[in-house]
Amino acid sequence: MKITIDTDTQTVALQSTGGATTTHPLYSPEAFRLVSGVWLKQEWSLLHWQSFSWLGFQLWQLPEDVLRLQEVVATLRPDIIIETGVNRGGSAVLLASLCRALGRGRVISIDIHIPTEVRDAVAACPLGDLITLIQGDSAAPEVVEQVRRQVGPGQSVLVFLDSDHSAKHVRQELEAYGPLVTPGSYIVAADGVMQDLTDTPLGHAHWRDDNPAVAARAFAADHPEFQIRRPLAQFNDHLSLDSLTYWPDAWLYRLPSSGV
Repeated sequence: MKITIDTDTQTVALQSTGGATTTHPLYSPEAFRLVSGVWLKQEWSLLHWQSFSWLGFQLWQLPEDVLRLQEVVATLRPDIIIETGVNRGGSAVLLASLCRALGRGRVISIDIHIPTEVRDAVAACPLGDLITLIQGDSAAPEVVEQVRRQVGPGQSVLVFLDSDHSAKHVRQELEAYGPLVTPGSYIVAADGVMQDLTDTPLGHAHWRDDNPAVAARAFAADHPEFQIRRPLAQFNDHLSLDSLTYWPDAWLYRLPSSGV
């Protein structure tokens, strides 16, 4: 595949491996999808996404995705946000700051290993009282049960999966935490972009079929109470560009009629 950007003619041309060429206006949505697809692979490979932080905590996310997640949290105002994958604590602190601003909700964040310095920093920050850290395999039955015990009757739940990104582990997490998701809420399987990174310097060939998006699609196929459904932008959704994300096929929406 060959992509040619011509700023003189203001076109973007896509030449397939078979030689056929399709041309789009430079400032069209179709051209943006082509160019942004390459940009995402460059940005990921250069580790630009590791340069962000939230309130002094490293936040390894694409800002576009974080803002969309914020919109969903602000709209749903969940009582409990379950996160798998603590890393340096940035996502947990960000989610807790939203809970504080909304006057509602708290965060349960799980990781197989939580460094002492991360645990101490989270506990000492002004939002530490809204964050419960659990060390253990997020898919292990005893850990899932520990989380389940912290969800009270009638409490609304949103789940954000960002730990081990293998399709097998994500599927285990989806099966474990899916039943906790409130009808009308989401379980989010982050970083399906791996499927598009197989030919990058830091990517791996097996990612094509071993990634969170594969797990999310299979889970949705087996669980009709969930649908892969990108949340609408809170404002001007007709202007949103859904190709600019690390989370393709990530948003699993639990249908309101599915019960708890």
